[in-house]
Amino acid sequence: MRSNQATDGTATPKSATNATPGTATNASPGTVASAPPGTPANAASSIANTASGTAAAQASLIGAAPAGSEEIELRALAKRAELEACVALQRATWGATYDDCVPASILKVSQIVGGVSAGAFVGERLVGFVYGLTGVREGRLVHWSHMLAVLPEYRNHGVGRRLKEYQRALLQDLGVERMEWTFDPLVARNAHLNLNRLGARVESYVPEMYGDTGSALHAFGTDRFIVSWPVSDGARPRGLAQLPETWRLAPSAEDPSFAGSGVLRIEIPRDVESMDVSDARAWRARTREAFARTLGDGYRVAAFVPGTASCAYILERREGEGEA
Repeated sequence: MRSNQATDGTATPKSATNATPGTATNASPGTVASAPPGTPANAASSIANTASGTAAAQASLIGAAPAGSEEIELRALAKRAELEACVALQRATWGATYDDCVPASILKVSQIVGGVSAGAFVGERLVGFVYGLTGVREGRLVHWSHMLAVLPEYRNHGVGRRLKEYQRALLQDLGVERMEWTFDPLVARNAHLNLNRLGARVESYVPEMYGDTGSALHAFGTDRFIVSWPVSDGARPRGLAQLPETWRLAPSAEDPSFAGSGVLRIEIPRDVESMDVSDARAWRARTREAFARTLGDGYRVAAFVPGTASCAYILERREGEGEA
């Protein structure tokens, strides 16, 4: 999925240009990180601070219940006006200079061969959409969820999650076994939704997945996690209570002394999209190296811990990957 899939709400880096209102799957939390990239803090105190605000941070990332009683209907994009409204929503979300909009014709014909082009509607007004393609990998049906966006006034009300669940229900009827998409590891709201709410699993980290798209939302790069989500109802998030007790003392992956540790952490800012682009790019460079090294050394992303100042991914060594 383009950008950061499955989330509601967005903000643009302070120095980015050509940004227009909308919500990409690049959604952002509401609080600017308290410190730019630099030397990692003491492991125990840093993760303890993250943990202390977890409940409040989770509530903040989820958002409040919608005001009012507008009925939101989820359905396939069928009419020409609905397909064109989806293209317009893409432009409003990723900007007028965005190069990779999916045209109305492809939104329509992909549905004939198992693709999903679905919208969230209030009356006849399109307020959000999800789009993906179905294909075959190693003889099995797999769905690539490529785009999801929600209008600003409907963010933080669970519309993105409902669209994902609607998408999954359609794919169950087709016999699809797994759905995959991407999200930006630096965007905390996306991490919370994809990992903590939906229970998706991180499969890999890809630097500059999409390259230069022309969108100001991608001004600090398009590094992405590829995640997978079973189309059956078996996906369950792994809560913090299920992590090893040692997570509270997990060393930073940026600390050379982490080698051999069973559990470690990689911190990200709470609101990268509110930062100056130069600071956001510094975070990108710093975390890119950490993710590439740890995932390559046999670690996996076990959980995401929201925080009031910063957030953290908890990584644990895969079974059988310990040192001899």
